[in-house]
Amino acid sequence: MNFLRGVMGAQSAGPQPSGAETIQKLCDRVASSTLLDDRRDAVRALKSLSKKYRLEVGIQAMPHLIHVLQTDRSDSEIIGYALDTLYNIISNDLEEEEQEENSQKQVEDLGSQFTEIFIKQNDNVTLLLSYLEEFDFQVRWPGVKLLTALLKQQGPPVQQIILVSPMGVSRLMDLLADSREVIRNDGVLLLQQLTRSNAAIQKIVAFENAFERLLDIITEEGNSDGGIVVEDCLLLLQNLLKNNNSNQNFFKEGSYIQRMKPWFEVSDDNAGWSAQKVTNLHLMLQLVRVLVSPTNPPGATSSCQKAMFHCELLQQLCTILMATGVPADILTETINTVSEVIRGCQINQDYFASVNAPSNPPRPAIVVLLMSMVNERQPFVLRCAVLYCFQCFLYKNQKGQGEIVSTLLPSTIDATGNSVSAGQLLCGGLFSTDSLSNWCAAVALAHALQENATLKEQLLRVQLATSIGNPPVSLLQQCTNILSQGSKVQTRVGLLMLLCTWLSNCPIAVTHFLHNSANIPFLTGQIAENLGEEERLVQGLCALLLGISIYYNDNSLENYKKEKLKQLIEKRIGKENFIEKLGFISKHEFYSRAAQKPQPSFSSPDHMMFDHEFTKLVKELEGVITKAVYKSSEEDKKEEEVKKTLEQHDNIVTHYKNVIRVQDQELEELKKQVDSLKVQNEQLQTTVTQQVSQIQQHKDQYNLLKVQLGKENQHHTSHSDVAQMNGVQPEEISKLHEQIEEWKHKLELLQEQLKEKDSLIETLKLSPTAGGTTEQSSQTNKPSSGSEADNELYKEVETLRSQIQSQSTDISKLQTENQELLQKLSLTPVPVSGDNGTVMVSKTADMEGSVSTLLRETKELKNELAALNQEKASLKQQLDSSNSTVAILQNEKSKLQLEVAESKKEQDDLLVLLADQDQKIIALKNKLKELGEPVEDEDDIESGDQGEDDEEEDGEEEKD
Repeated sequence: MNFLRGVMGAQSAGPQPSGAETIQKLCDRVASSTLLDDRRDAVRALKSLSKKYRLEVGIQAMPHLIHVLQTDRSDSEIIGYALDTLYNIISNDLEEEEQEENSQKQVEDLGSQFTEIFIKQNDNVTLLLSYLEEFDFQVRWPGVKLLTALLKQQGPPVQQIILVSPMGVSRLMDLLADSREVIRNDGVLLLQQLTRSNAAIQKIVAFENAFERLLDIITEEGNSDGGIVVEDCLLLLQNLLKNNNSNQNFFKEGSYIQRMKPWFEVSDDNAGWSAQKVTNLHLMLQLVRVLVSPTNPPGATSSCQKAMFHCELLQQLCTILMATGVPADILTETINTVSEVIRGCQINQDYFASVNAPSNPPRPAIVVLLMSMVNERQPFVLRCAVLYCFQCFLYKNQKGQGEIVSTLLPSTIDATGNSVSAGQLLCGGLFSTDSLSNWCAAVALAHALQENATLKEQLLRVQLATSIGNPPVSLLQQCTNILSQGSKVQTRVGLLMLLCTWLSNCPIAVTHFLHNSANIPFLTGQIAENLGEEERLVQGLCALLLGISIYYNDNSLENYKKEKLKQLIEKRIGKENFIEKLGFISKHEFYSRAAQKPQPSFSSPDHMMFDHEFTKLVKELEGVITKAVYKSSEEDKKEEEVKKTLEQHDNIVTHYKNVIRVQDQELEELKKQVDSLKVQNEQLQTTVTQQVSQIQQHKDQYNLLKVQLGKENQHHTSHSDVAQMNGVQPEEISKLHEQIEEWKHKLELLQEQLKEKDSLIETLKLSPTAGGTTEQSSQTNKPSSGSEADNELYKEVETLRSQIQSQSTDISKLQTENQELLQKLSLTPVPVSGDNGTVMVSKTADMEGSVSTLLRETKELKNELAALNQEKASLKQQLDSSNSTVAILQNEKSKLQLEVAESKKEQDDLLVLLADQDQKIIALKNKLKELGEPVEDEDDIESGDQGEDDEEEDGEEEKD
């Protein structure tokens, strides 16, 4: 308040006294008037005066305006005037003609002070949030503008109040769904201020479906062709995603990356891009980079990179990269974006290697970009972007490194000269007259060798033709020749970084470097001289290169062994001076800048000195080189002995590791075979079980048919008995014997019986023949079937045949008696109707049909029985085969168990042997410690060339 009084006092001499008095009267009317219309008019007048008399209105009217907001909620008009007045007081967005040139800072402080007064009571901000729920335009829009101004003036305190307010953020998110574009667009600006540097609010906004709504707005506005609204939405998306891993993961999991692809669909005619479109596309590219930034967690970055490949967003970016007519700043940002999309992602790097530029003949995109990098007429930022793209393409990409180096090897160079390769462009840039091209080419070639000892050795084979008639020289020799010619500092720094990267962790390259007798004197001369400030950086790099030549020296050259090189340093340079010059590198300002982030960003070409990956190498080697230089010859000898012992131990361990690895592989193969045989055994057992169930089903069907056949036989037997009773008729014959005297009266009946017997005789004469045939077929088939049903059928047929024969005998007796009676009576036979005979014949025919049906069914059952017997035999054979297979598998399993036991025994022997070796190593270390040698760090460093597998194995052996 003291500040406000001072400001008011300073301004009181300027304005007319009537203004302050008017404001005071208006404030009194607002406070004391009972009529709503009077208060409304007073607030409207304050609004009109709030821009010109901002300070006075703010000091005198703010409490009254807040009171109006609290009490006059029912009248939207007065609420709108009050909100507009508060906005004019707090906001600094005044028109230029209303601002004094010397009072800009004072105006900013004024808005901040008024904001502090307003938010001192948290209820004021909560009250303002409640007004944002009103749909009335006259209330909602001024409320949005006022809250935005509060956030601009006092962001963190207002954010905290909104965060703790119930449903505070959710109320603000509803602004994006407002159908009135003015409120929706200002709502986007409000959320920009709200989400600035507050991760908690960013998460809440993201989970309130902000991504979906903002992407919908961008699509409705025309993507990159949209206006300022698209720009505001993109800025809000950056606020939500930048440095917020949770929101980035939510964005990826929600499949919102796929919705970014239409942003980068540019037409073939790229002429005449508007400034707004350039701004929008620039922000869109930056948003992609936020998702794949190297500073993000590696897992999150990798998943976003893969998602961008699968949704073809990377392909769309490469299309822009190779398009014509794209503005330079968009092309540069696109190159940087593609760089980070492919960085460390093998699938994206492989795709980028396959991209061709639309030229005739087609050239790889990498070659086209390298042509721009080594062209001194291209803009500096574009050349830096291409270098970054090349570095990202080679980052953790041994396949790509091999392809680049292979273009330099003699066997792969195009002899016709029709096409330019990446290797040729790098060599051309390395030895051009442009120092920036020299530096970029040297750094690019160093990245092709990064952490790849094989390619470092292969690059030693590269030969260069310097001039006609002169023999070719190696690439290593040519680099040292240019270095010694005293070129520009930038060129020498680039070549020294290349040589340090090349020689590090590659003793063969060190030997080739030392083989040139001029190299060591040049390095010692450079280090020993007292040169200017600019040359200090070169001296430090020369010291680093000389230290690498000592540390990675395998003592294969007699004149340049480690001890002799250290003596040379002590005589010509001095150890302290050497270490001091070596320390110049890490103390340099350019080194600190380069170590911050992978992307090369320099304010001018002269500041382009260090590469990010090289700073890591310096940090790794500076300490070990210092220790290596200070070691004495005796310490070196002891260290060599320890090294030899360790190498022997490592060789033994490696040998046994290989043996164990081979045994493990064989064991795995045998386990796989056992597993496959188990699966086969289970399949066979399942098949056998199925077949057994099928056999049981067939047995059940057979028993059912057998029961049905027995019932039918009983039925046919009862019919034949009835037929026999009807055919024989013994009661009628006895009556004839008893009533001989009544033959005259019963002559007609006897004739009918005679006719019936005659027809029966003719039928039965045919039956024995059929019966005999049936008997023969039954006897023929009986031995083959051997079933109980056939035996029963055979017995039933025999019984039926015997019954027929007995009936035939009875009939013949009756015929004889009938003839005797006829002779006695001497009567003429009278024809009688043959109803009984007809019945007898039909019954006999039915019986014969039943017999034939039984015979046919018997035959079918025999056939089915034979088929079942055959199937049973085949199933039994398969079961025997399965049992034999199971027995074989069990034998193989027992053999494998024996082999596993033998392998374990061999491994135990190996562990005992390794334990003995460890004891020897510990004894040697103890001896070194007794001599005062700190061996723990040196041993770790000397054994650093071993892989992670060796370290894990050694750890397990020490535990044992």
